[in-house]
Amino acid sequence: MKEKVANQKSYAFALRIIKLYSFLRDEQKEYVLSKQVLRSGTAIGALIREAEQAESRPDFIHKLAIANKEASETHYWLSLLRDSKLLEDRLANSFLIDCEEIQKLLIASIKTSKMKR
Repeated sequence: MKEKVANQKSYAFALRIIKLYSFLRDEQKEYVLSKQVLRSGTAIGALIREAEQAESRPDFIHKLAIANKEASETHYWLSLLRDSKLLEDRLANSFLIDCEEIQKLLIASIKTSKMKR
């Protein structure tokens, strides 16, 4: 069940990240950090989708762990964008809250899956 919620939330998050990338590129003329946050922010959902097709429970756990690493990296880039003032605090914090929520879902799914082994 957590995987379905994580899947939906990560997809919505990826859509927001794509819009953020466009804003940073077009309005802020920022090309390096925006590309990094685009890559890691959209990878989260792709990895969760990939986990749904896992060949085994360890494979499932591994794919979710990689998704969590991408979420952690995304959090880093978003914090950098906020602290460098390329993003307003309110907007950046909204993204950071969503990212942290996805991370909590991923961690809970990983822990649950490990207990079922």
